[in-house]
Amino acid sequence: MTIQTRRERERAERERLIVTAARELAEAEGWDAVTTRRLAAEIEYSQPVLYSHFKGKDAIMAVVAVQGCADLAVELRAARTAVTGARERLAAVGEAYAAFGRRRPALYDAMFTHAVDLPFATPQAPAPLQEAFGELRQAVEPIAAPGDDIGLLTETFWAGLHGLVTLMRSGRLPEDGHAQRLSLLIGHFTAG
Repeated sequence: MTIQTRRERERAERERLIVTAARELAEAEGWDAVTTRRLAAEIEYSQPVLYSHFKGKDAIMAVVAVQGCADLAVELRAARTAVTGARERLAAVGEAYAAFGRRRPALYDAMFTHAVDLPFATPQAPAPLQEAFGELRQAVEPIAAPGDDIGLLTETFWAGLHGLVTLMRSGRLPEDGHAQRLSLLIGHFTAG
């Protein structure tokens, strides 16, 4: 192993350590608790070492958002492929999406609530973002009517799910009505 290879491996390991610490701290205490000073203390490196890897907290959150989209894509795919029938797949994906947002609030916030420097809805979007959206799209496509714009229909379904998750997490919608609200959303998408 060359010295360069070892340095690259150590750099990658430090980056993973920084991102993991940020995710854990955010899940435990929220993103406001994640500061470069706090992260440096958590991982036992100096702030300049942190800045040699990331420009700041926003850059770390962008990496977290990409990782979160990869995680979400896996969960949506598992939900979509576990059932048969267009309506059942749409419902399973909707429930998996909502469960992800409720179970991993800080990760969800990095992905879809906080501003991060990532291109969404463009060909330049990182592959995990495209894969997560692609899983939603695959669930929506079978229920589309001829002539529907599948992209817009998927965005509308996603917006409905995001609204439900966000309003429920903030306490503006009671948790006990979630299944019924999700059923209504799915029903309107599959009516026809």
